[in-house]
Amino acid sequence: MIIKVRAISTKGENAVISRIGSVLRMKVKTTKISTEANDIIKEFLIDFFDVPPSGINIIKGNNGKEKTIEVRGKSEEELKKVMDAVP
Repeated sequence: MIIKVRAISTKGENAVISRIGSVLRMKVKTTKISTEANDIIKEFLIDFFDVPPSGINIIKGNNGKEKTIEVRGKSEEELKKVMDAVP
C-alpha cells in the first residue's frame, strides 16, 4: 500500500492526528523535519501498522514535510482497516 504522510514538527508526542483519504497527518517530536524525523516516522509507522522494520520504505520526500511511503508486510485489506480507524 502506498500512503502519504504530512509531517508536522512538535515538542509533544509522536502521533497520527488525522487522515484525509490516503494522507496521514502526523505530529513528529522533532524541531526540524530532516533525516532524524524520517527515522522517527519509520519507527512510529512500524508500530502503527504492526509490520516488520523492512515493511516501511520512504519512496519520495526524504527532505520535505510531504512523504510518499510504501507499507508492506500485511495484506492490503489489513492495512486499509488500520487506515480506516484513523478519524
